[in-house]
Amino acid sequence: MIEADIHEIDIVKAEKTKIHDVDFDNINFGRIFTDHMFLCDFIDGKWQQPQIMPYQAMSIDPSARVFHYGQAVFEGMKAYKDNNGEVFLFRPEDNHSRINKSSARMAIPEFPKEYFMNGLLTLLNLDKEWVKPGVGNSLYIRPFAIATDSAIAAAPSSNYRFMIICSPAKAYYTGKVRVLIAEKYSRSADGGVGFAKAAGNYGAQFYPTSLAQAKGFQQIIWTDANSHEYLEEAGTMNIFFRINDKLITAPTSDRILDGITRKSVIQLAEDNNIDMEVRRIKVEEIKEAARNGSLKEIFGTGTAAVISPVSAFEHAGTTYEIPDLDDSYAAMFKKQLLNIQHNLSEDKHGWRYPVK
Repeated sequence: MIEADIHEIDIVKAEKTKIHDVDFDNINFGRIFTDHMFLCDFIDGKWQQPQIMPYQAMSIDPSARVFHYGQAVFEGMKAYKDNNGEVFLFRPEDNHSRINKSSARMAIPEFPKEYFMNGLLTLLNLDKEWVKPGVGNSLYIRPFAIATDSAIAAAPSSNYRFMIICSPAKAYYTGKVRVLIAEKYSRSADGGVGFAKAAGNYGAQFYPTSLAQAKGFQQIIWTDANSHEYLEEAGTMNIFFRINDKLITAPTSDRILDGITRKSVIQLAEDNNIDMEVRRIKVEEIKEAARNGSLKEIFGTGTAAVISPVSAFEHAGTTYEIPDLDDSYAAMFKKQLLNIQHNLSEDKHGWRYPVK
């Protein structure tokens, strides 16, 4: 385990905290930010001295390549506080690995692991009072990298900025969601950047999602771009289907994000002796299961939402309602994950990472 060494980071502390102005019982996701932020610039072919400073607006040239060619990647993480005041991360090294995988696909230099972990731990130690105890409370963490070169030339940037900002959070989705299965629009295609957390992936979803929302659905379950026959992801989440007592999810590929919550749920399914299949899933298979009553659950998984149950889906103009279950896998997995994250249960896989 790497511990933060503040001597390796230039630190300017905020003169006063903003925390006393925040109503932690009424937080809109991603609207409030902690007192400090981390940044490190890539200049002249190398990452420069990392810095932590008060959270603030920054000046960037209008010709910065991120604005024109979309060189931007990000991660989503959370920190949790237990009842003893100890702060924990959940599988942070997986986030570091994934942002570098995303960066490589977008021709952004990979960020050193030591800088990432030291910066993250130091930032959390400075702002640990923003992490509130209690299941459902967390501090959402957004690492990201952008191209900062001042040039409107269609080529990779020479300069980049890596940053980490933090925002207190409660539940992202509350209750169940209704989803529309995509028939026309696609999230990603073979050979593309669907597996990367590239900013443009999310921007491209907004328009078709807004059309779905106008019809009363909160999210879209995306299908493959070639035929729209196979189910892939749901909005910003990976997606799971329960047919009778069997759990099914699509395999990762260059179209589907390798979700950390997804991997955790697959492991928890094994721990609970649940029949788990990772394979391609046809839309027609799920529709038939809904018609014959064998479709018991659909739920999405992701850092922000953790587990988000689906109450209904629509495809080709027909809506299929999913009945409530008293013994749902979604509720079980969510409880088990939250208990691990909040240090309320055993962590036999070593997912919990103490912030020292």
